Amino acid sequence: MTSKRFSECLLHIRWTPINIASALQCELSWIEAMEAGNEEIPDGLATWLETLAQAHEALPPPTTYRGRRA
Repeated sequence: MTSKRFSECLLHIRWTPINIASALQCELSWIEAMEAGNEEIPDGLATWLETLAQAHEALPPPTTYRGRRA
């Protein structure tokens, strides 16, 4: 996985680097290094992110609730 695709996956999942660092319980600096292309993205992590991103791409949030108020 390229750093560009890594960033794209995070956008599709709606995660910031802080969110994925929290989910993985790892250092934010490692996530930032992968995002910048300074660290290789492990195959297992790439597969997991790709699967999540594809699910989010295939199942976008419903638009029915936009502008709803209490």
